[in-house]
Amino acid sequence: MPSSSSFSKAVLVILLAILLFDIQGAIIKYMGDRYSVQQLATFRNIFGLLPSCLVLLFSRQWHSNGRQLRIKQWRLALLRGFYIAIAQFCFYLSIINMELATATTLTFIGPIFITLLSIVILHHRVGIWRWLAVVTGFFGVMLIVRPGSEIFNIFAILPICASFGYSLAVVSVRLLDDIIPTATINLYASVGALIGSSLIWLFTGVYTPVNSTADWLWLVLMGMVGGFAVLCLIHAYRLTQPGNLSPFEYFGIPFSFILGWLFFEEAPFGRLFPGVVFVVCAGLIIAWRERRQRVTLSAASSHTTASRNTQPQ
Repeated sequence: MPSSSSFSKAVLVILLAILLFDIQGAIIKYMGDRYSVQQLATFRNIFGLLPSCLVLLFSRQWHSNGRQLRIKQWRLALLRGFYIAIAQFCFYLSIINMELATATTLTFIGPIFITLLSIVILHHRVGIWRWLAVVTGFFGVMLIVRPGSEIFNIFAILPICASFGYSLAVVSVRLLDDIIPTATINLYASVGALIGSSLIWLFTGVYTPVNSTADWLWLVLMGMVGGFAVLCLIHAYRLTQPGNLSPFEYFGIPFSFILGWLFFEEAPFGRLFPGVVFVVCAGLIIAWRERRQRVTLSAASSHTTASRNTQPQ
């Protein structure tokens, strides 16, 4: 059971991570009129490698395991990076072509995808509450994208595709051996994302020379902010159970709304409501069920241990 101080620290750290992710999105949106999405994604992954290396360098688990970089499941570890690269391409393209808050909100369909992918890939059983969350979240997304209306376009689908890619990366990490340090997994994902974004850029994009010092600073900042956001996310999840922090991730919606309003004069109230309410409710239902399931399993484990301790030795 985590202490109240560690939980409070975890909340502060994950809020910082969510804010950094939204700041990264705002920078990408700002740079999107001068550079292609493929180029921006590649630079983000290049400059985002430094925080990934720092995570590895300061990982006690990695040092205690002999500082090993080679792993048996390196193909799967890199493949997760390719999923992330595709998700980045979809998300970056969406925030450049639609409101920052709307694109960010649509990515919060992620818990729904994680639930569905867990059934297919991990063969998890899903109860009635999680299925209710799936239906609720899907309904909320439909209210936001409004298929068939005049405001519906291909860019509204891209954040959902991005969320699917990120969710696939999240679920597939469960297929990796538990003995692999988290920092090593993160480094492989970063390298895989860099390779994937570079290949996408090579085959589909064009290179725009960066002649401005200010633009170089923005590109470096974009990668560093995104990389440190991942660093904060990992640190927060180490301080407490991920399910305890899931509700706080939805602060990304008001953060993105404020950034979009301040820097791009966006205020998509009509586009987001009431769909955003259903999306958030769906995620909270899943977080509640996961937390309740962990408590039940923990109680059952404690009861079994206590029963064994009362047996004659």
